[in-house]
Amino acid sequence: MDASTIDLCLAVFPWAPFRSTKAAIKLHTLLDLRGNSPTFLHISDGKLHDVNVLDLLIPEPGAFHVMDRGYIDFERLHRLHEAGSFFVTRAKSNLKAQRRYSHPVDRSTGLICDQTIVLTGFYSRQDFDTPLRRIKFRDPKTGKRLVFLTNNFALPAISIADLYRCRWQVELFFKWIKQHLRIKVFFGTSENAVKTQIWIAVSVYVLVAIVKKRLKLSASLYEMLQILSLTMFERIPLDQLLNKIVTDDIQVLPANQLNLFE
Repeated sequence: MDASTIDLCLAVFPWAPFRSTKAAIKLHTLLDLRGNSPTFLHISDGKLHDVNVLDLLIPEPGAFHVMDRGYIDFERLHRLHEAGSFFVTRAKSNLKAQRRYSHPVDRSTGLICDQTIVLTGFYSRQDFDTPLRRIKFRDPKTGKRLVFLTNNFALPAISIADLYRCRWQVELFFKWIKQHLRIKVFFGTSENAVKTQIWIAVSVYVLVAIVKKRLKLSASLYEMLQILSLTMFERIPLDQLLNKIVTDDIQVLPANQLNLFE
């Protein structure tokens, strides 16, 4: 789960306050990693903090919610825990906790430690009074040290780190829809017009992704969008239209250039 901000002009979009001289809207999205498709999306003004969207989320028992540090609110995370959901997030540097147990780890994988902890902060202990799991990991590629928090004690520690790495998929989703679905320039200026255009864009993404999966096409979503935009009024079944996609081979020029003076 993550949020992405789209900057707007405050004079044109006064209903979407963000800063004193800027307007913006936020796309709060829960992306299903099994199909890279959004299962929850909320559009708000730029001032709404990311963590408040957890109040709108309906927890799914057994699901893993992967979030960054902006979503750390132990009262809200405890609601997920009570509903039978799991969460994986990064710990803040000022986290107050006490270690109870340390579990063995394979340090060759980048793991530093796998601990069972209890929160010791006055407010955090009241909001989340059950033990948590803290996993410290050093990325072998970047050398960056990461600290994860989760309420799941069954998965191996390296699987928790791999789950958080998958969070990057939601960033790619935001980048893709901003580049290919034209949601930076809006046809209307009212709140309803902007939200309608965004919902249409997300619906197009989901529909094309469903078609790609059902027809088992090798073409990218961008290529499919280009073909559909050019054949919008053609009365050809989608399976016949998209199954004719052929990617032309790119002719590679020889490395040696011709001598114009010979």
